[in-house]
Amino acid sequence: MNVLYEEDGSFKAGTVLADGDTSLQIEAPHGKRAKIKAKDVLIRFDDPSAAEVLAQAERLARDVDLDFLWQCCGSDEFGFAGLARDYYGKQPSPAEAAAILLKLHSAPMYFYRKGRGRYRAAPPETLRAALAGIEKRKQRELQIEQWSERLVQGELPEEMRPILDELLYQPDRNRPGTQALERACERTGVTPAKLLQRAGALPPSEEYHLNRFLREHFPDGMDFPEGPELIEPVDLPQAAASAISLDDQSTTEIDDAFSLTETADGRLRIGIHIAAPGLGFAPGSPIDVAARARLSTVYMPGGKITMLPPSVIEKFTLTEGRVRPALSLYLDVRPDTMAVENRHTRVDLVRIAANLRHQAVASLDDAFAAGNIPKGAPYARELHVLWQVAQALEASRGKSSAMPDRPDYVFRVENGRVSIEQRRRGTPLDKLVAELMIAANSVWGKLLDDHGVAAIYRVQSGGRVRMTTSAEAHQALGTSHYAWSTSPLRRYVDLVNQWQLIALLRREAAPFGRNSDLMLSAVHDFEATYAAYDEFQGRMERYWSLRWLLQEQVHSAAGEVVRENLVKLDALPLVAKVPSLPPLSPGVRVELEVRDVDLVDLTVECRFVRVLQAAAAESPASS
Repeated sequence: MNVLYEEDGSFKAGTVLADGDTSLQIEAPHGKRAKIKAKDVLIRFDDPSAAEVLAQAERLARDVDLDFLWQCCGSDEFGFAGLARDYYGKQPSPAEAAAILLKLHSAPMYFYRKGRGRYRAAPPETLRAALAGIEKRKQRELQIEQWSERLVQGELPEEMRPILDELLYQPDRNRPGTQALERACERTGVTPAKLLQRAGALPPSEEYHLNRFLREHFPDGMDFPEGPELIEPVDLPQAAASAISLDDQSTTEIDDAFSLTETADGRLRIGIHIAAPGLGFAPGSPIDVAARARLSTVYMPGGKITMLPPSVIEKFTLTEGRVRPALSLYLDVRPDTMAVENRHTRVDLVRIAANLRHQAVASLDDAFAAGNIPKGAPYARELHVLWQVAQALEASRGKSSAMPDRPDYVFRVENGRVSIEQRRRGTPLDKLVAELMIAANSVWGKLLDDHGVAAIYRVQSGGRVRMTTSAEAHQALGTSHYAWSTSPLRRYVDLVNQWQLIALLRREAAPFGRNSDLMLSAVHDFEATYAAYDEFQGRMERYWSLRWLLQEQVHSAAGEVVRENLVKLDALPLVAKVPSLPPLSPGVRVELEVRDVDLVDLTVECRFVRVLQAAAAESPASS
């Protein structure tokens, strides 16, 4: 005897070796023996063989009309064997009964399973809805396939145009447009952006990269609330000296300036003056809410997205010829040793005598390094003294603030053309600014900690830099405290610390406690946001570096091996992957052929040409 039985949701057949009340020993057609439960047996038969019955049943099931079968069974629960008798109009053979069983089991939309071998027909309205759903899915699949084919052919279907931004920047994989684009990308082997570019649907490359960033970080746009009200600082003392600032030509958020005077006892008084927007609005105000949402100014070649509204920046930036409120740190210095003998902090009004620009005073770097103070150069004497103070501050820390091996690059974008200038680091003027900022951040960080006022510190230990509300050392700078406080127009952390400092100086309660939710969330959110902004700036600098290669029609470039197949091109903040590069040690200079620049994927194809025997100073890539 043979049996057809159910096991794990599927049907199997076998020859009975031993038949008991509750179980059977069977042998499968391939020879394996097994023990099954008697309740799992659905059909007992002698003919055909166990090996043939399912094969015959599957052939017969293909000819069974599913709709007719559903109409035959009525609305009550039924067994497959009874339905097989009704369908065939006779006592069904084992293969015919099995065919009806297989058909019922394969159509759960038509027939609900109620037990082993038992079913009930789906209600008409439920079946109609299910069939309509199937038809809808078929039409959707057809649409996806048609759209995908048109994309492969380089054409954007008009139905997809309204969701173009979504496809580029925030695709919804449940939508047919996204599925069509993904399918077309799989077929062509290119990215969605490149595929849409082929279809003429991609925005200009610069706009594409910018919009991608804005979609993620500024979904509600870049505008500020209308008409923020500013507090007018009153009763502030006037600083004795006028100050000068030193920034890049494009800087408009001028946070810091410096002054130099002599005290009655012959000492030098160095003033480090930081813009004080914290006097103009309070924590929790609409301006604060806007700044808290942004956390930092976003920089990119040719533009920026400011943290604070233009009205606030205009009111508090340290503009030449204006008197501005400032948080000022005064260092009293011995003129013979440049050692700091006294420090004090106050909020005052400072007249800004000049906004010096790096490009205009760059010649002073070489002059100072050579021991000269050029006559007739504006503020040369003051800057030279400040540089000497900076050197003494650096020596007192025992750490260098300069990283000459990592040059800065200044991008200028006008009318679609880009120029890229390299600015040396570690020069006298660079050190001047860096050291005075380190002095202010470290002194003010310690001042807050000494008085038990919460602050946000930037600490470094074990090579890791992080933000925290715990007053810990910055080992790389050699300071016991380091609280970012010198860029309150541009960084929210600095603004928070400024509010804390102002409250301390005024003997008022600090607006933030060390473990307050606002303080802790500011630390966490700032680090993540600042890193994202920095990554975006790097991406746009790479974009404009590639634009420069196209603009200057560069076909050959020199560079330095970074590691393995990566080469840093001369005079550009651009690292290119060079698959043809032979095994070379880092630092070896090579010549490359520049073959293809892709402004969408931000790649450049380069081919190794030769090793340059003589290592020369970094110079612009040659055309």
